[in-house]
Amino acid sequence: MNIVLNIIWVVFGGVMIAIEYAISSVLMMLTVVGIPFGLQTMKLAALALWPFGTDVSSDGWPSGCLAGVMNVIWWFLGGFAIALTHLGWGLLFCITIVGIPFGVQHFKLMKLALFPFGKTLN
Repeated sequence: MNIVLNIIWVVFGGVMIAIEYAISSVLMMLTVVGIPFGLQTMKLAALALWPFGTDVSSDGWPSGCLAGVMNVIWWFLGGFAIALTHLGWGLLFCITIVGIPFGVQHFKLMKLALFPFGKTLN
């Protein structure tokens, strides 16, 4: 069932979301300072491309104080806006019964968009 849902997701917008994240990731990686943020955006791109069956696991608070500081910087520089976008799409999809699985995937993307440092995709 995950494969069918992933195919529907990719056809109806998932590939566009993944391309947007990949482009923004490459643009962030043009500077040395942006490389860590670009790597986190690649996580979002991977999850946006194939979300069903992929879990986001947290290792607790990220190891080291630098990752925690990076999460706070990420949150203020764009993570909050990305999360609000996924929240809006998730609520919109959850209006109908057919859209609920897709809304849940947007909520998963929202959680990753808020604090991506210290999270892994399984």
